Amino acid sequence: MSSSAGVRTHGPDRNFHLALLAIGCAVLVWSAWHPKDYLVWFLEASPAIFGAVALIVLYPRFRFTRLVMVLILVHAIILMVGAHYTYAQMPLFSWLRDELGLARNYYDRLGHVAQGFIPAMMAREILLRFTPLVRGRWLFFLVLCFCLAFSAFYELLEWWVALASGSAADAFLATQGDVWDTQWDMFLALLGSIGAQLLLARVHDVQLGLRPVHG
Repeated sequence: MSSSAGVRTHGPDRNFHLALLAIGCAVLVWSAWHPKDYLVWFLEASPAIFGAVALIVLYPRFRFTRLVMVLILVHAIILMVGAHYTYAQMPLFSWLRDELGLARNYYDRLGHVAQGFIPAMMAREILLRFTPLVRGRWLFFLVLCFCLAFSAFYELLEWWVALASGSAADAFLATQGDVWDTQWDMFLALLGSIGAQLLLARVHDVQLGLRPVHG
């Protein structure tokens, strides 16, 4: 069986994808309405915007499974909420910080778990559909490698953009005084990529039309 067999990309999926797009656009409009800082908003929301544009451009030729499309929307919402409030001032997590006596607003940590969790499933699908790789330890390991490399590269991008943006650097980096913030970000992305594969691989396989692995 072809690794891409069983992936539904027509019919009802079009309406499903349009619904996801409508939700994403609604959140984007809300996010852009009087954010804490417009420069920080653009820096934080731009990955979601550029990602959506890429998916739309590729749509006639390539579409992810429903599972991965929903995960992409969830990641985009996390980014856009962080862009609106800044990651250090997201109200719900500020409330949790104050109520539980935490050292910081942990919304940034959630964002970096998602940075490993969602790209892991995207990478897994691309590797299964377009490369000779099959399910197993090598696929698991290479997905982890991709996610850790992606997270490390994103940290470099944050550093470069922060240097260029000057006064917006603290809000964009959201380190909140933690000297180990960069290391935590990469570690949490790694944990997210492990968790995604352990929790969602079987559901993902079903949507890809792959037979269950026995033994």
